[in-house]
Amino acid sequence: MARSSSGFVAGLTAAAIAVVGFLAYQASANVPEELAQPRTGTSPQATATKAPRDKKNPVALPAQSGAGERVVYSVDDDRVWLVDANNKAQRTFKVTPGTVDPAVGTYAVTTRSKEVTGSDGVQIEHVVRFTLVDDIAIGFSAALNGSTAAPDPARKLGGIRESRTDGTAMWEFATVGVKIVVIR
Repeated sequence: MARSSSGFVAGLTAAAIAVVGFLAYQASANVPEELAQPRTGTSPQATATKAPRDKKNPVALPAQSGAGERVVYSVDDDRVWLVDANNKAQRTFKVTPGTVDPAVGTYAVTTRSKEVTGSDGVQIEHVVRFTLVDDIAIGFSAALNGSTAAPDPARKLGGIRESRTDGTAMWEFATVGVKIVVIR
């Protein structure tokens, strides 16, 4: 008798877990857009506004780009700022983006590689990665041959290329865990 009741309890438990899983799925599928968590790899909302810029000094650190030590990356301006803990830009430089942009938001450096082959087949160094978009790694890097040419638009590439000198500065500044702020 104990044996048959334990099978019955196991069956009820499995059925309860299936019902809870189904209800959780239904609830997550019906969350209003304003309450849903941002999804990795989705495009930023059309309402995302561009961070205010200094009209007299267009390369100045944009207002509302965060606080504290961070890397600020403008996807609209193709520019990076390395910002110290006192909110002073220590360096700014132009970059050449890949064909896949990260969504506007705050990230952290997740991994780094001293030297690897990029997804475009080019040897790169000082790779600083901070997110994935549709399984494509997004990060900063410098080509060993010094190239910052625009990538092939037919390929999905997440590498944000910088000069070798700027790549060295990024490598020294952006260690694992350093904040990356992506703005428009």
